[in-house]
Amino acid sequence: MADSQPSRGFNGAKLFLRHESRMLTLQRDDREGLPFPSHWDLPGGGREGDESPVDCAIRELAEELALQLPAHRLTGHPFPSHSRPGMTSWLFMGRITAPEIATIRLGDEGQGWAMMPVAEYLSHPLSIPHFRDWIRAVA
Repeated sequence: MADSQPSRGFNGAKLFLRHESRMLTLQRDDREGLPFPSHWDLPGGGREGDESPVDCAIRELAEELALQLPAHRLTGHPFPSHSRPGMTSWLFMGRITAPEIATIRLGDEGQGWAMMPVAEYLSHPLSIPHFRDWIRAVA
């Protein structure tokens, strides 16, 4: 796994979780002022306290979709933050199983979730553009 310890300038983490040719996606809320409303997002979000990037990703996944994954199943890659220039965001990649997918429950953020074909996400008009770039860079 790439170094995913806390660093000055780290502001958040996302997850690119796959099962076969599909990936876990979360449809963002449609609220005024929210960046990319109703777009298809990756699970994850902003750092809390002094948590590490991988701890941030794992916490966000549990909050958003009630899915628990151990850190050793994830590989991380840093990217320049889109929302906070000069800072770093992390993308964690991993595989999830059919039984894990069956346990997913939407939390209090987002309109829904889907296991979307990776190719569809990469061309979807409502996928978040910089996450498409991140996925292309690591896939």
